[in-house]
Amino acid sequence: MAFVMPRLEAGGDARFWKKVLKRTAIIFLIGLFLNWYPFVRWDGENFVGRPWEYTNSKGEVMGVRILGVLQRIAICYFFASIIIYYFKLRGAIIVSFILLTGYWLLCLWFGLPPDPFSMKGYFGNEVDQAVLGTSHLYRGEGVAFEPEGIMSTIPAIVQVILGYMVGNYIQQKGKTYEMLSNLFVAGAILIFAGFCWDLVFPINKKIWTSSYVLYTTGLGITVLSIFVYLIEFKNVRGWWSRFFDVFGKNALFVFALSAFLPKTLALIRIPDHLNESGKMTYTNPWSWLYQKVLIHVPGRPEIGSFLYAICIIILMWAICYWMDKKKIYVKV
Repeated sequence: MAFVMPRLEAGGDARFWKKVLKRTAIIFLIGLFLNWYPFVRWDGENFVGRPWEYTNSKGEVMGVRILGVLQRIAICYFFASIIIYYFKLRGAIIVSFILLTGYWLLCLWFGLPPDPFSMKGYFGNEVDQAVLGTSHLYRGEGVAFEPEGIMSTIPAIVQVILGYMVGNYIQQKGKTYEMLSNLFVAGAILIFAGFCWDLVFPINKKIWTSSYVLYTTGLGITVLSIFVYLIEFKNVRGWWSRFFDVFGKNALFVFALSAFLPKTLALIRIPDHLNESGKMTYTNPWSWLYQKVLIHVPGRPEIGSFLYAICIIILMWAICYWMDKKKIYVKV
């Protein structure tokens, strides 16, 4: 955003809105597509469609999850772009302060006792259920709870604004030790501020608390500063930096691929064994690798799990490496 915004400002309102609306829509729809994909599922020996909403065998109404990581990125990008474009840097700082403190007060005032910062006491639950519907919420915790919910997106917008400020500052100061030292200081201050706020507004990713925003942004700035120092100032480069380059050049693509590929492979059924009732059970290539090969590696079971993760990363890297060699870059 820090690189693109000057061109959008020079192009005027029409160019700004065209770019922001298009990018927001594309990123949001990619996320929604990945949540709904592959649109079919196995039901016994047959493929059946995966509708927008359906009733499962337990009588529960289920549906496609509407929000998610990419959807949150899209929404945060949309509002952060508007704030930066119209309020400029100084105004964006004031708006960020209002959003973070305002979200804190909302959690306090409308949260349910005894713990308004818990998953059950969080006030945003009612908003998500009313707007999105319980059937379209995330259920990874065993209950309907949306970790990328509507209200918790408010403080997340600030992280995009802070990211813009960092990028803008680096461009303004250039490759100087003043820029680098100030980045380190800013990262340390945000981490400290996050820990202080944690005393009254706990660092909590599930509801994306304001203290979590400051703490993780501080960590991000610190890590960025370290790599800027090593790569740009000390010229510490080699195979390790080139390894990560290919991920950075196709970041959105590899993120989408990490969801698309396993869901596609899950449609491929490999006969596994007969169950107690004499029916054949099936596995898929993704699970077969872990269950039939890596889980049998000598040692603790965590070793097999670790190797499984390494295999997935290497596969993703190989695809991105090939794309980089062919100069194929997916951007929105």
